[in-house]
Amino acid sequence: MDRRTFLQGLGALPLAAALPGLISGPALAQAAWPTRSATMIVPFPPGGQADLAARPMANALTTILGQTVVVENKGGAGGAIGNSMAAKAAPDGYTMLMTLSSLAVLPEAARLAGRQPSYEMSQLQPIARVLADPTVLAVPASAPWKNVAELVADAKANPGKIQYGSSGLYGTTHVSMAMFTTAAKIDLLHVPYQGGGPSLTALVSGEVQAIASAPGPLKPFLDKVRVLACFGAQRAPAFPNAPTFQELGYKDVEFYIWAGLFLPVGVPQPVQDKLGAAAKAAIESPDVVRILENAGSPPAYMDAAQFSAFVAADSARLVTAVKAIGKVE
Repeated sequence: MDRRTFLQGLGALPLAAALPGLISGPALAQAAWPTRSATMIVPFPPGGQADLAARPMANALTTILGQTVVVENKGGAGGAIGNSMAAKAAPDGYTMLMTLSSLAVLPEAARLAGRQPSYEMSQLQPIARVLADPTVLAVPASAPWKNVAELVADAKANPGKIQYGSSGLYGTTHVSMAMFTTAAKIDLLHVPYQGGGPSLTALVSGEVQAIASAPGPLKPFLDKVRVLACFGAQRAPAFPNAPTFQELGYKDVEFYIWAGLFLPVGVPQPVQDKLGAAAKAAIESPDVVRILENAGSPPAYMDAAQFSAFVAADSARLVTAVKAIGKVE
């Protein structure tokens, strides 16, 4: 089954009728919200990690909250367009954002390029973390490189000739690949796309020769890609034969793609609490767990307080990495 068919099939996801009971009680009585449908912005095209997290979650939230939660893909500028739309939305709880770790990178990247950021982290409130996967380095199954050493040797012999795709300038997969190329002292040609899905399509079709990706989106294409290494501190369970970059001697090459749910700052606390409780029930529901695990990206839930602390720490690390990389075209 291809990934698009898989994602379309999520629309038929059933949830146990008893799920709303998981979030009953005083927290729900504090707010009438929602009384109409809500939008979950995904700042990338269909097919990437944020989209993978958003669709089963939106479907589950629809059942739990009793109002439709519609996923809207607003790709472009490495995620900045959709992130900005969510950050500037009315703080009424009817616009949510399912985004990636590049959320913290993009404002700093804009400043490096001499531009005014289209949004700031301070405009968004973390509600729940859904996924947290280490990035992996993938090449086409037909590529001549069987390991990272062979890729590096070829890149050094042919600087600027090997193309790699990304989710956009300073997107999650650009920053992780820039970490690798900087550490390996190689020059690869960067080809930015409007999201992880299009960059994966480009890899499978042969437009580019390498990408960084979360494990989940690669799963439908196991016969068409080869994973050479994992950016995490431990090997990815979905690709146990792929060594970590740290195992290969690249001690500073470590990167994770997390996906999380946010609201614009200013949403009333009772609404935040109700959505947070609904998100917890959704993430823990057997159907959502099954879908995410089958996609190779098991849930990695954090509540609002835990996720806020995690985002602050991870953002500081990522901003430091972007500043070290510098302006990258």
